[in-house]
Formats: sequence, C-alpha cells, structure tokens
Amino acid sequence: MNRLWLSAAAACALSIGFGGAGFAQGLEDQPPPVQDLTHAPRMGVWGFDLSGQDTAIKPGDDFFRYANGKAVDKMTIPEDRSRFGVFDALRELSDSRSLAVIEGAQTPAAGSDEARIRALYLSFMNRGRLNSLGQAPLQPELKAIKAATTRSQLAGLMGKGASSMYGSFFGVYVSDDAKDPLHYAVILTQSGLGLPDRDYYLTDQFKDKKAAYLAYLTATLKRVGWPSPALRAKQILAMETEIAKVSWTRVDQRDDDKTYNPMTTAELAAAAPGFDWPAFFTAAEIPNVKRVIVSENTAFPKIAAIYGRTPVPVLKAWAAYNLADNASPYLNRAFDQANFQFHSKTLSGVPEQRPRWKRATSVVSNQLGEALGRVYVEKYFPADYKAQMLSLVGDLKVALGERIKKLDWMSDVTKTKALEKLAKFNVKIAYPDKWRDYSKLVLKSGDLYGNMERGSAFEWHYRIDRLNQPVDRREWEMFPQTVNAYYSSTKNEIVFPAAILQPPFFDPMADPAINYGAIGGVIGHEMTHGFDDQGRKSDGDGRLTDWWTKEDAERFDARAQALATQYSAFEPLPGAKVNGSLTLGENIADLGGLLLGLDAYHASLKGQPAPVIDGLTGDQRVFLGWAQAWRSKFRDDALRRQIATDPHSPDMLRVNGVVHNVDAWYGAYVVKPGEKLYLAPDQRVKIW
Repeated sequence: MNRLWLSAAAACALSIGFGGAGFAQGLEDQPPPVQDLTHAPRMGVWGFDLSGQDTAIKPGDDFFRYANGKAVDKMTIPEDRSRFGVFDALRELSDSRSLAVIEGAQTPAAGSDEARIRALYLSFMNRGRLNSLGQAPLQPELKAIKAATTRSQLAGLMGKGASSMYGSFFGVYVSDDAKDPLHYAVILTQSGLGLPDRDYYLTDQFKDKKAAYLAYLTATLKRVGWPSPALRAKQILAMETEIAKVSWTRVDQRDDDKTYNPMTTAELAAAAPGFDWPAFFTAAEIPNVKRVIVSENTAFPKIAAIYGRTPVPVLKAWAAYNLADNASPYLNRAFDQANFQFHSKTLSGVPEQRPRWKRATSVVSNQLGEALGRVYVEKYFPADYKAQMLSLVGDLKVALGERIKKLDWMSDVTKTKALEKLAKFNVKIAYPDKWRDYSKLVLKSGDLYGNMERGSAFEWHYRIDRLNQPVDRREWEMFPQTVNAYYSSTKNEIVFPAAILQPPFFDPMADPAINYGAIGGVIGHEMTHGFDDQGRKSDGDGRLTDWWTKEDAERFDARAQALATQYSAFEPLPGAKVNGSLTLGENIADLGGLLLGLDAYHASLKGQPAPVIDGLTGDQRVFLGWAQAWRSKFRDDALRRQIATDPHSPDMLRVNGVVHNVDAWYGAYVVKPGEKLYLAPDQRVKIW
C-alpha cells in the first residue's frame, strides 16, 4: 500500500454526540473531556523544570540524568505507547487539538473539507459497522489474488499497491529528482519484508520476533481462509529471509550517491529479469514512464530473481497476507487486535492499543493533513510566533555562517561555496502559504475501508499527475499538526511545523538561553543537515553534485568517521550497540545544532554578561534547554527496535553523545578527567 505522508514519524467539545445505530462502542473508544487538554504546559518558572534534575549525579558522568533524572524516574510510559517524553507529550497535545478541530465540525457544509474530516473520523469510530462487515471489504482484492495464475498477473497487483492495500516486492513513489531538483522522478526502492529490518531475519537478537512473525503470518492467512496457512507461512518466511540476505543495509540506503541510479525502464527490465516491469508500471498507472531512479540497484536483480523462482502459490499467499496485514487496522476487531498484538505489542512492547479516538484522529491527519492543519493553525498558532521564529532562524543562520568562515580544516574555495549554499537556504515556518485542494476526494461516514482506498488512490494520482510539471517548491512534506521538523536537500530548505513550536522547544515567555538551547538547537540541527555527511553532497540549488575539493572532503570524512566511532561504542541495551554509521547524519546535526544554539545565544547578549538565574549561568541553561528537549523513557523492545532501524540515536545519547564534544560544556560544568563523559581535547570531534 502506498502509505500517505507523515514523516516521520507518528488529537475538543465535552462529548462526541455520535448518535445513530451501529456504533456499539466500548468505553475505551470515548474521547475524554478536552477543555484542559489543548493548552501547552510550560516547564518551570523560566522554561526549565528544575524539579526534574538529579543533582546527585555529576554532569560529567551522565548529563542526561543530571538534567532529567528525577523526571525520568517519575515518568510512567502510558500503556498505549512504546516510549514517552517531550516529543510524545507534544504529540498528545496535537492529538487533543486535532480532535477539537474535528469536533468543531459537527454540522459541516456538504462538500467542504470539514465534511470530509467528519466523515473520515466517523467512519473510523463506527466500530459496530466494521464488526458487522467482517472481512467483506477484502473480498474483491482477495478474489483478484486467487484469480491470478501467473507471476505477471501478480506483478500487476503489486503495481496496484502504489494506490491500494496490496503489497509489493518493490516500492514506487514520485519525488524531486536529486540531480535535477526542478523536476519530479519516479523512484523505486527495495521492499518485500514483513519485519522492520533485514536484521530481524538474520541476527540472533531478534530470533523471538522472527518466531512470533511466523505465528502471525499463519494466523493472518487462517483469518482470510487461505489454504494450507501453516505451510504457506513457513514458505513466506523462508522467501523473505532470502530477500533480507540480498537487501541493502540501512547504512547503504542512506547514501545519496549510492542510491542515485537512473535507468530507462528497458535497462531496468534487462538488469532485473524475473519480474514483469511493464505489468507493474501499467498497473501503477504510469505505463509510459521511460526513466526511473533505482535506489538499491545491486539488490534489484537479486530480489527479482527470488520473485522469478518462487512458486506462484507462495507468491499468492504472500500477496494475501500483505493485503490483510495492510488492511487490518481498518477492518473488524479480530483483524485490528491481531495487527496490534504483533506490530505494536510484540515488536515494540506496547501493552495496550491506543484509544480508538486517537487512532481515528491520526487517520484524519494522515489522509487530510492540510485540511485539518488549516483549521489547526487558525485556532492554536499565534501569528506573532512566526515572526519570532524567523528572527531565531536568522540568528542561527548568522551563527552557522560565522562558524564556516572560521573553520581551520576547510579551504577558502569550499568555504565560498558553503556560504553560497547557506545564503540560499529557504525557511518555512508553521504552515504552507498554499493549502491542498481535497475537493475530488470522496469520503463516506460508513465506509472506512473504501475511504482508505480512495484516499491512497487520491494521493497517488496527486503525485503521478505532476510528473511532467516543475517541482512545486511551496509544497510541504509535513503537516502543521506534526511534531517534527526537517531539512530537504533537493529544495535546500528547513521546515518547522506549528506543532513543534510549543514549550519546551519554543516558549516566548522562557529565559532566552532555554529557547536557544531547545528550539535554537532544533533550528541549528536542521541547518546542519544541509552540511552533514549526506546533505553536504547537494549544492545551494538542491542538486546532488560534488562541490568540495578532494582534500576538504577527505578531512570532513575523517572527522565524521571519528564521530561514528564514538557513537558505535555506546550500548544502551545489552547486545544492542548504536550503529554510528547509520546515525551519523543525525549525530552530526545534533552536534552542530547545539553549537549553533550556543553561538546564537552568545551573539544575542550583544557583549553584555549573561544573567544568572537560580544559580545557573547562561551557558549552563543553554545546555539544560537542549537536554530537557530529549527527556524521555523507552520500553526495551522499542529501544532495541530503534537502535536497529532508526537513523536517530536514542534520546539519552542525543544529550550525552553531543555535550562531551563541546568545549564550552566542560567549562560550564567544570567537567574533569576521570568523569565518565570526559574526553581529552584532542578526542573531541569538531566538524562545523
């Protein structure tokens, strides 16, 4: 299924007033009274929660615990979450606010975005109707799978997966062309795995998850009445294990040079025989595409060969499983619960499913993100925040420019081009200037499965209809209600949705040092992504090209490798070490972000001494502001999964792994040799 955007990733009237027959909800479905849930709480008196510190711990031994220890110890991870922290609390706030927007449209005008929002929400909340339908919504697609007798026909069904619930051995999407960023391209990626990563198939640390997956495969095939479910499940697992062996690692997948492999479709068919590419593209409604960008080019022939030698009955069973798995959250309770038990409870350790109203709100946000976001920002984003954010961004941009000018390892030639790139940075704050048009999307309050199918098809057509048009540089890749931020290399822009511009990241009433450490660090993080190990490969116009001298690139790579080596030594759980190469871009951005936040704070003082607040200096408060932003707690399964699959380091290392490379931190907290985080000056990594 072509997943609709939110990166990323992962909602207020007193009552819902559903009315009508067929809802048959349990208490867990009911949203809470929300009049007190749409207000962003502040942290402490001046922006930092002093009561959450554990000052019995030396800052030089564990700065994360020093800043957050008592708060983390008191923190209870909600039963419906795999982790909890600052980001998660803001996501809860965004959910509550989104629900308030949905509930504000009780009697929307026919054909309006509000009517579409309401219809989609009600269709998800109507559990009684979903239970009465059983697996009936799946039958047309199951019938098509059963009717397929050839691999070519199944390749066609996989092509339909771009706009439906079908799965595919190969992902397909439309995005900016990295070497021609003014135009769109069709991009292909490896796929075909049901577990989160190839390591789940190939390493001993996930043997229990692989066994649980086999049980889930078998049960899902039984649930749809597929013949010989136990046998087919074993065959599917064996086939996926073969795919895992030839799939690229996540480290290779994040290499912008390695993953840019343009081919004609004729060249692709010749390079990866065994898979019917014309049937795939025709079913994906792009039959005339002549050029594609193949991400994992050396894996494609091997995956296509696996497809070509796998018996058709096994491929059909795989297709039936993927259809049912993709559709399960939108079907009856049996499908929904089984999907939760495996994907959330087994893989991430989540004890309980999220309340249905939260899941409904997430579905609305994914399918109608800008329609919901338009009302969201009207209600919850003060206009003056945008001006304040633009001022902060300006401060950070100046700080990065000064750092580039003072680099002792970069030549003047490369510095000039780096400053040119920085000058071309585009900045987007809070919400788009132009909103999406959803008028052609048909949503019905009694047809959840149909709504999801139509929504996926609507999104896919939105993408493919633009293939011959110039890139829309006004477009956002996140929604205003998303608690996140991003840098786009092809657009050379940094983007900050409204929902992250809340305490503790951004609080206009907080001490400036806290804001510079928190949102300043986030702004600096996204800016630094333009110059991390991958972002540095694109120029100021967003084009993937080598603009560095050979010597400068080698010096950069040596420093980056030193940082990767540092992080690879961290072992947050026994047997689960951080992959410093996978997390390198985010680690570089974290280090750069904190440094830029600190520099910008110093510049804001305009030569005056920083005030001391509650005995804390300005520099100390900047570091505390950064540390507070990563205050969180994980379940072990979720942390192990993150370490294996996520390019972001665990939150405690986004603090400890960063500060011990910053000279000013040693002075601010008088960190001495012998303390656990201490690094000798020549061991501290300095990049930007």
